[in-house]
Amino acid sequence: MKIIIDAGHGPGTIGKRTPDGRMREFHFNNAVAEEVKNRLAADGYTVLFSHQQDRDVPLKERTSFANRSGAELLVSIHANAAGNSYSPAQGIESFIYPAAPARTRKFGQLLQDSLISSTQRKDRGLKTADFAMLRDTTMPAVLVECGFMTHKHEAALLQSAEYRKRCARAISFAITCMER
Repeated sequence: MKIIIDAGHGPGTIGKRTPDGRMREFHFNNAVAEEVKNRLAADGYTVLFSHQQDRDVPLKERTSFANRSGAELLVSIHANAAGNSYSPAQGIESFIYPAAPARTRKFGQLLQDSLISSTQRKDRGLKTADFAMLRDTTMPAVLVECGFMTHKHEAALLQSAEYRKRCARAISFAITCMER
């Protein structure tokens, strides 16, 4: 099974960071993406990245690559934010395209449930959104927000290796369950 993993935004995306500037969103997204890739590759999956380490890959390029790849699933990994300073907003939410088929909705709910079970964070639910990674791809695609960079406790979690591994384990588990 071929999977696309997208480490949301790029290393140079402006504004995507914790309020104290200690972590850029890409640092979290990429670390989780690498861990997901390692876990799935060990189980025989082919994992491709739509992002790159050294540049911000435009959305159109990411979605075109995903569509050409022949992948069966796509997960776009993110860390959320509510403004530019610390706020009380917290938790995990997942997104699918509003007109997504039932298989995508099933995958989205599986990912959301797996992340909540693994991290024990607040469940903000499975939602719909008109995001390019969801709208412009042809395979079941889910965008996950694994916590808020603008919540002090979650910002610390997002920077911890253990939390990143929990998120990767949850994402990998959901992917392997979709194949069954």
